[in-house]
Amino acid sequence: MAARLTLPSPLILGIETSCDETAAAVVGRGSDGGPVILSNVVLSQVEEHAAFGGVVPEIAARAHVEALDGIIRAALADAGVCVSDLSAVAATSGPGLVGALIVGAMTGKAIASAAGLPFVAVNHLEGHALTPRLTDAVAYPYLMLLASGGHTQILLVRGLGDYERWGTTIDDALGEAFDKTAKLLSLPHPGGPNVEKRASQGDPARFPLPRPMRGEKRLDFSFSGLKTAVRLAAEGAAPLGENDIADLCAGFQAAAADSVFDRVSRALSRFREEFPGLADPVLAVAGGVAANGAIRAALSRAGAKAGVRLVAPPLVLCTDNGAMIAHAGLERFEAGLLDPYEAPVRPRWPLDEEAAPLVGFGRRGAKA
Repeated sequence: MAARLTLPSPLILGIETSCDETAAAVVGRGSDGGPVILSNVVLSQVEEHAAFGGVVPEIAARAHVEALDGIIRAALADAGVCVSDLSAVAATSGPGLVGALIVGAMTGKAIASAAGLPFVAVNHLEGHALTPRLTDAVAYPYLMLLASGGHTQILLVRGLGDYERWGTTIDDALGEAFDKTAKLLSLPHPGGPNVEKRASQGDPARFPLPRPMRGEKRLDFSFSGLKTAVRLAAEGAAPLGENDIADLCAGFQAAAADSVFDRVSRALSRFREEFPGLADPVLAVAGGVAANGAIRAALSRAGAKAGVRLVAPPLVLCTDNGAMIAHAGLERFEAGLLDPYEAPVRPRWPLDEEAAPLVGFGRRGAKA
């Protein structure tokens, strides 16, 4: 029992099943006031979807059903806790694939109900947006780039539940553009890491590709035209050899990074103007595309130019994971923001409810 007294409190179980990672984690509030990750278990479904060149929703949901119970047991075991030690259960309830969301949310509600615990329905995007507070104790407000297969957004994070969307994609999300480029060039799934790998072997200057939205005052992104330009360049160079593929990947990645640099640099100028007195201004990045070295380098340059510190969480916490959901659940639990067991999943769930919907916004739906 003595060991139990040293457990962080509150203690939250977090469940993530929004797309093709089955994840669970336990996060608590440490004695120093900071969040502590006691466990973080992630099972990827890459092999299940590889033959299809992308995520198949029905396969993803079925894989979650088969794996989630074991993942939760492993997360509790790794943390050295029991359900009776928990303060609440948090689960991703949107945005994402509806079947996948239902698996995680229903499992979380069942555990909470059976144990008489509060339930927290977490917005997947909020999990990403609050990750810098989990890893680096970043204070509000800060600027956030969320870049993944389903979302590309510039967000002002004013506080818990208080987000202002400054920019988003008007067509493809950045990660989606990486994946579609990989598929176009017959590279295996997952596309993003394979494009980056081949880009390291190529000449980024060989193919003149556009820099979408560069110079635009609005802070939105667009990658559909870049994707089309890659397709036209590939058709012009056909039949493609290994060097051609490497050069196309390098050119695409360089164009995407230049676009991100331009968009984020403009956002940082606005951020500095609106919050001139911040002692430690921060640009944070999260989402799977944050793992890309060229994108991180572009963000580092933009931050240095603006005199803003770049916070890039460890790669394991940039991609989908249970720790970010447990941490968001922790902050919401402490703020008294709890949800009924009847809370629905929301395949489309914007962080900024006031932002006007635009066309596109990636695979996970409009207004996301």
